[in-house]
Amino acid sequence: MRLLILGAGYSARHFVKMYGTEFSWIGGTTRSPEKMEELRSKGVQPILFDGQTASDELLEAIATATHILVSAAPTDDGDPLLNAARDAVAKAKPTAICYLSTIGVYGDHEGRWVTETAECNPTSKRSKQRLEAEHEWLAFSEETSIPVSILRLAGIYGRGQNALCNLDKGKARRIIKEGQVFNRIHVSDIAGAVQHAFEDNASGIFNVCDDASCPPEDVVEYAARLMGVEPPPAIAFEDADLSPMAISFYGEVKRASNAKLKGALGYKFKFPNYREALDYMWENGWS
Repeated sequence: MRLLILGAGYSARHFVKMYGTEFSWIGGTTRSPEKMEELRSKGVQPILFDGQTASDELLEAIATATHILVSAAPTDDGDPLLNAARDAVAKAKPTAICYLSTIGVYGDHEGRWVTETAECNPTSKRSKQRLEAEHEWLAFSEETSIPVSILRLAGIYGRGQNALCNLDKGKARRIIKEGQVFNRIHVSDIAGAVQHAFEDNASGIFNVCDDASCPPEDVVEYAARLMGVEPPPAIAFEDADLSPMAISFYGEVKRASNAKLKGALGYKFKFPNYREALDYMWENGWS
């Protein structure tokens, strides 16, 4: 099996770390020549891709890929891979394609539970672009009969990117907004969900989120207890001086259900909630 990654970032690199031995070759695109050596060190053949023009190297990788993992962000023009090499992907007929999206596509549901059939009303530009890219990939799948799974990810955390790190660096904030809840997902469970989607040649949309939708301050307070430190002072949302992007993030309240991922794909979470994940990272390394 040969894996091509579009946008070899945090989640994609973790998938390689956990499941890379399943593939005889792994290639990954990057926009930055400076990141090419880093990808090589992780067992990924780097391929420069500016998001607009598919090089001969990228076209060759597409032609021989059995699996494609798409993590690259869309633009106003749509999905970069489909724009640059739609016909090449269709001709290659990979066994399965997995597209990493976001639960942000649902927008605000005032704290109600959302499943994959819930109405999508994204508010941020990034989430609107992701939803449009989802539509493009699902249409591509229908036209070509190539299995495409859409994984809608909750807030991503893991080693080097978590509440323990933020507390250690003095960057943690305990912002209080009445009624606010978020879902999260440990990067290991993203990798596991991708692997299940590939193994099942899955098609369709799946929420990839934990079982513990909760206020964001709960996570900070739990991490502080583990570290034996005082949590940062509480800050009212109205006084938090947030960026426009963060304000829009706090403006969406929903509880995402992972029942379909567990049922249809039979996925069992390594970290079903943030407490188990933080406990593990505190004992085994979190930075």
